[in-house]
Amino acid sequence: MKKSLFGYGTTTKALAQKLGGFDIYDDNFKKPLKDEFNNNLLPTNHFNPSLSSLEIVSPGFPKDHILVKQARNLISEYDFFYDIMPRSVWISGTNGKTTTTQITQHLLKHVGAVMGANIGIPLANLNPYAKLWILETSSFTLHYTKLAKPEIYALLPISTDHISWHGSFKAYEEAKLSVLYRMQKCDKVILPQIYADIPTKADKITYKDEKDLAQKMEIDLKKVNFKKPFLIDALIACSIKKIILKDINYKLLSTFKMEENKLEELKDHLGRTWINDTKATNENATLEALKRYKDKKIYLIIGGDDKGMEFNNLFNFMQKLDIALYIIGSNIQKLNSYAKDYKIKAYQCHFLKDAIKEISKELKNNEIAILSPACASLDQFSSYKERGEIFKKEIKDLNN
Repeated sequence: MKKSLFGYGTTTKALAQKLGGFDIYDDNFKKPLKDEFNNNLLPTNHFNPSLSSLEIVSPGFPKDHILVKQARNLISEYDFFYDIMPRSVWISGTNGKTTTTQITQHLLKHVGAVMGANIGIPLANLNPYAKLWILETSSFTLHYTKLAKPEIYALLPISTDHISWHGSFKAYEEAKLSVLYRMQKCDKVILPQIYADIPTKADKITYKDEKDLAQKMEIDLKKVNFKKPFLIDALIACSIKKIILKDINYKLLSTFKMEENKLEELKDHLGRTWINDTKATNENATLEALKRYKDKKIYLIIGGDDKGMEFNNLFNFMQKLDIALYIIGSNIQKLNSYAKDYKIKAYQCHFLKDAIKEISKELKNNEIAILSPACASLDQFSSYKERGEIFKKEIKDLNN
């Protein structure tokens, strides 16, 4: 009997290289091949469920794919490693997962914590002898995970995202909440107040907002040097540390450095302010970014692969702002239609470089230009990081 992997992404590649001997099925494989790790690379139509004893799926692999429907022994990466997984913290939600994971690892690194999963390090590459795994956990992984659970589950607020993959917001939300049903009395869960009634054996810590969580966890907000939208990330990380080590190290927290691509402020040759918020890949992330600059004139670069999302909340908020939209990407007609309906000034630029050139003709020193697309990047870029790198390069080249 064979062990099978579905999809040839970061997760399954790490498994294949670490253990070897898998049959790997991917739509991009047109004929059977073999790699240097003794794995068979096979077209999807070669899969025979009766000859496969185990199927491990890449997290973002389509849930309606024929391989998933045929599989008889399908598990997630989390399920596969559950027996050797040390004590773990899973962090999920819509926005802020990466930042919360990074701050948590920063606060717990000295006690042997390592981080991975959706943050870019597959579980196959994590140290199984580490004291603690801190895992940024996607809705895709949670959809496929049926056995594994953490000792601490921290859930950031949930808003609309990945609708085209899950099929509906309800299904997306249910994936985020599914792990609660497997947790036990000795476990802890931190989650938004609106989910307080979700049944779970775990000890619940619920929060309405940043102030409420700080009060419940006895965190001194005056000593937390983070602004919204990153404040909730820092507070959840502090809460996790307090659950584990019974204290909060404000001095250590203050040394955390935010990664690039999140409300990253840049100055051009004329001293004008440009904001790289390329990691804002959904409506709520962009809405939170705009709240920070709501008192200024805003030139917003928006658009890309919207993953089936709607944008009514975002456009309703933008009606209150002094804002102009510069639309790029594959959903340009959809966003332009929203702009017309909400009577917001918009320009169809199609490409990032063109949007920057057009904004540069208008931008003044007391105004803000921001790339906060509310959409994924794969329609025009290899990743959100590449989108951010091109944005920064174009800003730098404005004086040439």
